Amino acid sequence: MDIQYLGHSAFKIKSSVGTVVTDPYDSYVGFSMSTASADVITVSHQHQDHNAVGQVKGTARRDKPFIVDKPGEYEVAGISVFGVPTFHDGSQGAERGSNIVFTILMDGIKVCHLGDLGHELTQDQIAEIGSIDVLLVPVGGAFTIDAQRAVKTIQMLEPSYVVPMHYKTPEHEANVFADMTTLEDFLKAYGTESKPVAKLSVEVGRLPEETELVVLVQS
Repeated sequence: MDIQYLGHSAFKIKSSVGTVVTDPYDSYVGFSMSTASADVITVSHQHQDHNAVGQVKGTARRDKPFIVDKPGEYEVAGISVFGVPTFHDGSQGAERGSNIVFTILMDGIKVCHLGDLGHELTQDQIAEIGSIDVLLVPVGGAFTIDAQRAVKTIQMLEPSYVVPMHYKTPEHEANVFADMTTLEDFLKAYGTESKPVAKLSVEVGRLPEETELVVLVQS
């Protein structure tokens, strides 16, 4: 399995059975997402920086991607997706609504995308998410958990790999995302440096024993 970062909260997850794109976005964020194709699109919540499904084309297997935007269990041509309901804020959704944590299972690897998680996970939610291999975690605060809560969430879920997302870059629209913090702020809180790489390749039987931080360059 190969994982590439498309920017903001969007990733392309490609395996032998198909391709998933998470939380596609439009130019509202301040920059454009690169062209992508997928068999499945996951949408953590209905905000335009996470639900721009029109940005993603189909594949040779599917003319149109199958869109998963609700909690539950899904099976699409060998791709399994599990959605756990959470909130976009720390007030039970009163401020920014709901959010879905999606776990994607392909090639025996479980990738968990936290979307715009805005609170600390409960023990019930942690149990429902279960054991995961790769965690895609928001770290920029303001709209999501901040760097410190991201670190705590990583410690609770104990993934083999953790990849930060949803942090402020110079390209982000300043009027919207000014209050988000940067990747560097998260790295300071996490206490580990990581040289950015173009993609993360993950294989069953070759996972690190301790959680490994991977910073992905936007494709």
